[in-house]
Amino acid sequence: MNRQQAVEHAVADFDSGPFLDDLSRLIAVPTESQNPKRGAELRTYLDQHMRPMLEAMGYTVTLHDNPLGVPYPLLTAERHEGENLPTVLTYGHGDVIMGHEGRWADDRDPWTLHRVEDRVYGRGVADNKGQHFINIRALGHVMAARGGQLGFNSKILIETGEETGSPGLAEFCAAQKVRLAADVLIASDGPRIDPARPTIFLGTRGAVNFSLTVDLREGAHHSGNWGGLLANPAVILAQALACITDARGAILVPEWRPDSLTAEVRAALADITLPDHPDLPQIDRNWGEPELRPEERVFGWNSFEVLALHAGTPERPVNAIPGTAVGHCQLRYVVGTDPDDILPALRRHLDRNGFEQVQLDATRETIFHATRAPLDSPWVKLAAASLLATTGKTPALMPNLGGSLPNECFAHTLGVPTVWVPHSYGGCNQHAPDEHALLPLMREAVQIMTGLFWDVGDQGRAAAE
Repeated sequence: MNRQQAVEHAVADFDSGPFLDDLSRLIAVPTESQNPKRGAELRTYLDQHMRPMLEAMGYTVTLHDNPLGVPYPLLTAERHEGENLPTVLTYGHGDVIMGHEGRWADDRDPWTLHRVEDRVYGRGVADNKGQHFINIRALGHVMAARGGQLGFNSKILIETGEETGSPGLAEFCAAQKVRLAADVLIASDGPRIDPARPTIFLGTRGAVNFSLTVDLREGAHHSGNWGGLLANPAVILAQALACITDARGAILVPEWRPDSLTAEVRAALADITLPDHPDLPQIDRNWGEPELRPEERVFGWNSFEVLALHAGTPERPVNAIPGTAVGHCQLRYVVGTDPDDILPALRRHLDRNGFEQVQLDATRETIFHATRAPLDSPWVKLAAASLLATTGKTPALMPNLGGSLPNECFAHTLGVPTVWVPHSYGGCNQHAPDEHALLPLMREAVQIMTGLFWDVGDQGRAAAE
């Protein structure tokens, strides 16, 4: 077979039913990593589903306990075809967010694949079982078309703790550098910029969660007897939060304003337009950094968010001055921001503005670090040309995703360029009831990845040099 025949083989598999039948068996495993009772299911997904699937494709498969001793096992698989061939690492996560049983429309079971017109519903169909299954299936189509060969060495890593922050993944990658050594990571997660436009992103924004607390006294006191006499912690906290951004959300902490929105990055983002779709929230065009386009704000800049506020009894307010106020906050940040100085910089900024009494929690929660592969990487050029050849559409090339993934494990710990080709879209409800994937998008994704892995077999040696 040639490239076109391999892609057609992938389409036939998708259209005739086997693809969704096999995917349904993966969705049926309730791999909720946030549920402490699901440890057995996480291992089942790897041992009874991923292992036989990959061994049937000629991979050597190994299951690993999590190095932190937590119940999130990992799987590695390797297929070696030649010392002089490039090696591609592929990643996915088999765990999902909570199923939210009983909250899905039409009483759908989250662990059963439901096809409704051009959508397919099920927990994990978008995040991330459907995405890494597409990639594994595409590897199989290339092998079938090439007489059992890929034309490159292939390594696969599947973890089961991503939805809880990937505990142990960084330690595992550090300990398994030789086993996971590769020339490039090609993986899939997250949404396309637009459902109809193939997308490539090269990294992710990082995320740091923290709390600001104003703790003045024990208990609450009558607002009539003590109003005007006692400082109100909620007012102080509100004023402190107001000094972090201006009224439209533009960041005022100097060290949080990155230096990485270069002319090259802006040129790449100039080709990207955020979608205007009825299933998605309408963008507030007058929010955020005033000099930047919305696309630059989410993909090239930092954003500060207040995730939750608490003072008194919000569910039933009483006439009392609270003793404590707490704000749970987050900074999403891009490359060009010093992650080690994020909270110290905020501490200095609060002190300069007279808010020494605002406590900044000492134990920050770094969800993931910011990463970004070079825009001129030969692997990026290969992927972009491949997607164009398969679909006839120029792919959106994003310097990084607005969200976060454990990409630093690959970009930093393993030191490989990272190319992400997402197979979902922004309205997929991935962390909510009614998670779904678009069948036309999935169908195109199988074609895209079959074509991409075929092209890696043809051109990957030159890209790796």
